[in-house]
Amino acid sequence: MAAVWQQVLAVDARYNAYRTPTFPQFRTQYIRRRSQLLRENAKCGFEPGLRRQYLRLRSQLLALRYGPLSEQSSFRASSVRSSRTTLDRMEDFEEDPRAQGARGHRRSVSRGSYQLQAQMNRAVYDERPPGSLVPTSVAEASRAMAGDTTLSENYAFAGMHHIFDQHVDSAVPRLQFANDDKHLLACCSLDGTLSIMTLSPPPPTVKVTLKGHAGPVTDFAWSLSNDIIVSTSKDGTLRIWNTEDGRCIREVVDPEGSELLCCTFQPMNNNLTVVGNSKHHLQVVNISTGKKVKGGSSKLTGRVLSLSFDAPGRILWAGDDRGSIFSFLFDMATGKLTKAKRLVVNEGSSISSISARSWISREARDPSLLVNACVNKLLLYRVVDNEGTLQLKRSFPIQHGSQPLHSIFCPLMSFRQGACVVTGSEDACVYFFDVERNTKAIVNKLQGHSVPVLDVSFNCDESLLASSDATGMVIIWRREQK
Repeated sequence: MAAVWQQVLAVDARYNAYRTPTFPQFRTQYIRRRSQLLRENAKCGFEPGLRRQYLRLRSQLLALRYGPLSEQSSFRASSVRSSRTTLDRMEDFEEDPRAQGARGHRRSVSRGSYQLQAQMNRAVYDERPPGSLVPTSVAEASRAMAGDTTLSENYAFAGMHHIFDQHVDSAVPRLQFANDDKHLLACCSLDGTLSIMTLSPPPPTVKVTLKGHAGPVTDFAWSLSNDIIVSTSKDGTLRIWNTEDGRCIREVVDPEGSELLCCTFQPMNNNLTVVGNSKHHLQVVNISTGKKVKGGSSKLTGRVLSLSFDAPGRILWAGDDRGSIFSFLFDMATGKLTKAKRLVVNEGSSISSISARSWISREARDPSLLVNACVNKLLLYRVVDNEGTLQLKRSFPIQHGSQPLHSIFCPLMSFRQGACVVTGSEDACVYFFDVERNTKAIVNKLQGHSVPVLDVSFNCDESLLASSDATGMVIIWRREQK
């Protein structure tokens, strides 16, 4: 009956904004204590009927005290535009004759790697039930490592571990655990600052606040060694920070004076960062010199909102606010970008998040792209060739019409029975989806936020999940220990 106490907590969270409106710290302490008490009561083994009755009475009493709330659908944005959806159409950039010669050179970088892998996948897929993504005939080793538990059991959560509220009343659009770290977490806020938080030793604390941006911070990224963070802001600057003392090492001003909306490190060379701006431009920046890389720029059809490299760093995908995802081939030697493919997901619908994953399971390499687009769906694509061509594999219904939502692949999915992805949603919930299931794909749903959940992040061993929302609340969820 863990789901019932989560529903009670969700009801309390939705009314929490009405409690002491001028004292936000009390609201945080209240919801934290409610979470603790509800977890303790959940262990007492009360009859399910009593818990449901309590939920009804609690909702009625809160409605009498504060007035009725609008339904969760109030967070639902306007309906998806009626323009035609082209989920599987890819455009090839071969019109420019100068690209013909370059195209042959580009193929030589990783010749046939994705095509060969696709053939290997098909050979393995023939041995499994239609629609499944992990080959069941050879999955027993990984399932044994996971204790032969179900995906729902693997992703059951015991409740809130901690709540951070240092950015209260300003949205936290991005948060991310440090690479290969269980206790170090960072987030950025529209209040113009970033926070680095540590969860151990207890109690969890804000380690350092990064101050310097003159406008809302839109995105950030950890370096591979976690000693540097790069951040972008609507003030038109890219900043490089020392994560130990919070010192700003360098500031790079956008020469166009445009808002910078997203950034990502080149995974094989953390000297290079890719930045997207509001004037539709994509640019590779050398953070050691602060200069743009020659040939490392391109233009999209709209404001650049999301970026993601594949693991080897040879393919970059970029999404814009016009509903397009572009793939670029990245020259490892020079930093040059070459436009390869374009996918129109839905014309006019923002692509707020892109995540790439080379292995969706331990048993079969399956290069995939997870995409949040404002079409009330979470989309999973297969990467079918070495130029980043995408083919729709699955879609999952969520509420997403206007907010900048993000999603992630679970880091240890390769050792689980099944494959799981996690996303925020405009209905104030965190959703876990099993990409294998054709029906009832929702594995778990976390309720505790009162407004749209914008971003989610797992630590390296999946013991903790962080989520952030449109009012600045960051919740750390603790997974149940078996």
